[in-house]
Amino acid sequence: MSSRLHDRVIVVTGAAGGQGAAEVGALHEAGAVVIATDVHDVGPHRRERVYDRNLDVADPGGWRELADWLRERFGRVDGLINNAGTTSRARLAEVPVEEWNRALAINLTGPMLGIQTLAPLMESGASIVNVGSVAGLTAHYTAAYTASKWGLRGLTRVAAMELGPRGIRVNAVHPGYIETPMTASAPAGFKGANEALTPLGRVGSAEEVAALMVFLMSAECPFISGAEIAVDGGFSSCAAAKALSDALS
Repeated sequence: MSSRLHDRVIVVTGAAGGQGAAEVGALHEAGAVVIATDVHDVGPHRRERVYDRNLDVADPGGWRELADWLRERFGRVDGLINNAGTTSRARLAEVPVEEWNRALAINLTGPMLGIQTLAPLMESGASIVNVGSVAGLTAHYTAAYTASKWGLRGLTRVAAMELGPRGIRVNAVHPGYIETPMTASAPAGFKGANEALTPLGRVGSAEEVAALMVFLMSAECPFISGAEIAVDGGFSSCAAAKALSDALS
């Protein structure tokens, strides 16, 4: 275990699997005290200095309960990774309003509630990362998911502006195709199409995203705020979304 994040108290949402689970592991190995939250059971994380908490990110009451527990247990929060998300693959003409609302509630309202609720427990040097997507950098074919991730970009910039005077950094990370259970449920051909359209010629791993999270949660980047960092092998840099959409039509 390293000391890059020694005793920093960091909350991770959507921690039960995939990117969230990898982030919990990487933060723990870097010396952080990690609060692993999810609406599902996060029991597999059980280890010293990792605390499992049930949380529905779209529920304001759940966030308030978490904040009260954090205040009583630690007295502060040093980092928040808004990783929880849900997918929606319906195209614009087909997306049901219920699916649209659910995507925005989890992917956009959830991070807003997290920032709103936990920022009062943060001091100068704290760090917030919102997990977006390459869908938030392109005209992706997934209407509700794409809209939620574009909205998250705006929330990130507003939060960076408003919290900056307090010394709190806020950034966004935009993963491309990352090997997780969520991407494994994508339509046939989706992975191959992504590989073909990615300059590095492969998909990414959850551990590659988690490594960036450790850096952004650390004191190694004190002047990085309001930034948007793609972890996508170059996918978003070459405007490949139209070809990907056509391949899946």
